[in-house]
Amino acid sequence: MNQIEILLDAINNLSPRIPITVDLWSIKEIASYLKRSEAVVRERITALPGFPQSIRLPVLGSKGRGQPLWKAREVITWAEKHQENRIA
Repeated sequence: MNQIEILLDAINNLSPRIPITVDLWSIKEIASYLKRSEAVVRERITALPGFPQSIRLPVLGSKGRGQPLWKAREVITWAEKHQENRIA
């Protein structure tokens, strides 16, 4: 297999990107986006007043619910509200 075939094979095996307008983020994705550790996001950021509410999907065969997820667009909007305004 030559390099071009290897590259094409790798491209064909990529998973499709979910549009940010409908994507759900876990603590891991939020931490990556905010440039913070997962622990800081889990323990501090998601507990802040005004942080978007999580979504917990049901888990088959369990009375509990799955891990919390957040709408990506809501997390981005929340973060952008904290941009500092410069006074010239």
